[in-house]
Amino acid sequence: MAFHLPERPRRLRQSPVHRALHQETQLRSSDLIYPMFLVEEQNLREPIESLPGQERFSVDRLPEKIEELLELGIGCINLFGSSSSKSPLAEAATDPEGVVPRALRMLKERYPALSLQTDIALDPYTDHGHDGVMINGQVDNDATLDVLQRMALCHAEAGADWVAPSDMMDGRVGAIRHFLDINGHSRVCILSYTAKYASCFYGPFRGALESASLDGLGDKLTYQMDPANRREALREARLDIAEGADALMVKPAGYYLDVLRDLREMSDLPLAAYQVSGEYAMIVSAAAAGWLPREAAILESLTAIKRAGADMILTYFAPEAATLLSKDA
Repeated sequence: MAFHLPERPRRLRQSPVHRALHQETQLRSSDLIYPMFLVEEQNLREPIESLPGQERFSVDRLPEKIEELLELGIGCINLFGSSSSKSPLAEAATDPEGVVPRALRMLKERYPALSLQTDIALDPYTDHGHDGVMINGQVDNDATLDVLQRMALCHAEAGADWVAPSDMMDGRVGAIRHFLDINGHSRVCILSYTAKYASCFYGPFRGALESASLDGLGDKLTYQMDPANRREALREARLDIAEGADALMVKPAGYYLDVLRDLREMSDLPLAAYQVSGEYAMIVSAAAAGWLPREAAILESLTAIKRAGADMILTYFAPEAATLLSKDA
């Protein structure tokens, strides 16, 4: 060769040891949070048709999965409940004998080191399928806050370490923080769904949660964010921070990496991202068809989310990803 190259980036890629020494992003099992779906029945562990490989659990069958997660180094789960007693005002959401409080009490007693997060939103409990109270054909923001406060307190009293409001009502972080504090639960963290977009990628999740069909309003655009908006996420983040959020979340994750990076740069709070059901289903389906290598796609997708700035990732791939990461350790 007749010329000299002053820089050769490939020198750092020539062996696994070289590559490991300067790898910028490390994905760990402890970064992963596993979303789990609860059912009211007893002795039930059933496959979720819309989320192949995932299951719904009755409270008494949860330990079977928890033992597996702990062995894999996954120390945090996010519980999603539902109720067969759906109603306009979502009364079941604040029932201390509901499936989520019962699961919290059992898990806190049996696995005290396990970090327990719960979803705070009304859509699994309303007969109209929306995340809030409907008044005159609209989701009423302030009436919803009252129910969310009582729901968060119900979960805190049962043993939740985190409550995760996913409803996107204005002021819900401050309302929940105040209500928890005055009722003696200042240690319970709030993981706020800061930038939750009105995404088409939630479809399999609604099937998993068995939410009612949307009634009255045919979509959630009056409270979830427009997928076209980026700056609006920063506004939501500033509000959540001022209201007392302990961590912020972007949902979905993979199609909103720019938003994730924006929030990482504007805040030093812990940052979460939710790899949602549609993202999961696309990888599973493409791999089943032979179009993608499943294991590589799982790890690459999660590494991209971590690289964009997430400290923690909610993903249905958590057990599988942790297994893969243990092989590389």
